[in-house]
Amino acid sequence: MKIKTTLTNLAVVAVASTIGLFLCELAARLMLNSSDYLSVEMVNDEVVGAVPSPSTRSGFDAWGFRNRVVPETSDMVAIGDSHTYGNTATMEDSWPYVLARLSGRQVYNMGLGGYGPNQYFYLFRTQALKLKPRTIIVGLYMGDDFENAFLITYGLDHWAYLRALPAEKVTYDIWEEPPAPTWHKKVRVWLSRHSVIYQLVFHGPLLGRFKGEAQIRNAHWLYDSATALIVPEKNILEAFLPKGILRRLDQDSESVREGMRITFKLLGEMNEISHQHHIQFLVAVIPTKELVFADYLEHNSELPLGDVLDKLLANERIAREKTFDFLRSAKISYVDTLPALRRSVDRELYARTAADIHPNRNGYRVIAEAVSETLNQSQ
Repeated sequence: MKIKTTLTNLAVVAVASTIGLFLCELAARLMLNSSDYLSVEMVNDEVVGAVPSPSTRSGFDAWGFRNRVVPETSDMVAIGDSHTYGNTATMEDSWPYVLARLSGRQVYNMGLGGYGPNQYFYLFRTQALKLKPRTIIVGLYMGDDFENAFLITYGLDHWAYLRALPAEKVTYDIWEEPPAPTWHKKVRVWLSRHSVIYQLVFHGPLLGRFKGEAQIRNAHWLYDSATALIVPEKNILEAFLPKGILRRLDQDSESVREGMRITFKLLGEMNEISHQHHIQFLVAVIPTKELVFADYLEHNSELPLGDVLDKLLANERIAREKTFDFLRSAKISYVDTLPALRRSVDRELYARTAADIHPNRNGYRVIAEAVSETLNQSQ
């Protein structure tokens, strides 16, 4: 009898807990924007590589972007990758939304994580122009856009017309995640894509920040590809992942140089089409986190991976000069967001974690302010 009673009580508790969690999840989704918390699952697409899965589009608009609705028209359209999407920040704190508040004009955010120049061009032609904008802004992230251009061009047949090198087998799917090694890892991945409550509890502002700061302070011991910069008097507590960024900016790499050529060609075509439609075209150049903190990182022998950081900074400067030379020669308007970010390094600009190099709400605001200032000057 005792066993039966115990089992009955456990069943009641389990059912009550399940109902309670369901109601909490429902309430969270009614009160919060799901896209601010849930991870996005990507599925293959033969043109752009990947698009958000319909099953994880909660909080997205009908086109699959991070907006409340798809408007009939929009004053401005922002196209870009995760830095434009607003990774690590809420939808309202992404730089396109902050730009909308600063300018008093409607801005449609067409940014998605993992996208690059090819996807920018495709979205520009197929969707951005439909909104009849007065201004189109492309967020060009120096950290991986050139590599993305190469991978998509040589990995998908749709873009074969852009190739200048002999065809080679290239894996374009940067969104593919390695199989979860354990059942509980699979559960965590599923929850991160489907449960706002899970994300709030384990990755929210309290536990998430505590865990992130611990990661930064121990970055070099936790990750062989990470290093950290801690300058308490300047309110600087940052981690960096320079190895991968250096590979994507290495000016000795033929694939990087080819990616730059492709990027410049696509930006030039977008600019010409914009002029034909009497649309203002602007490129917002977003630097790597390493270059923002270069004054503290460069030639700093005390930092782990100091030699990698120095090489990265040298290569990014070369890539930037080539980019600016092209933009000036093509008469493409641009804004360099680096000076504004450098002036604000003591404002905690990036996510407090060693596993993510994206800006936070403070960093996105600085980017939006720099773009807004440039637009004001052009009027």
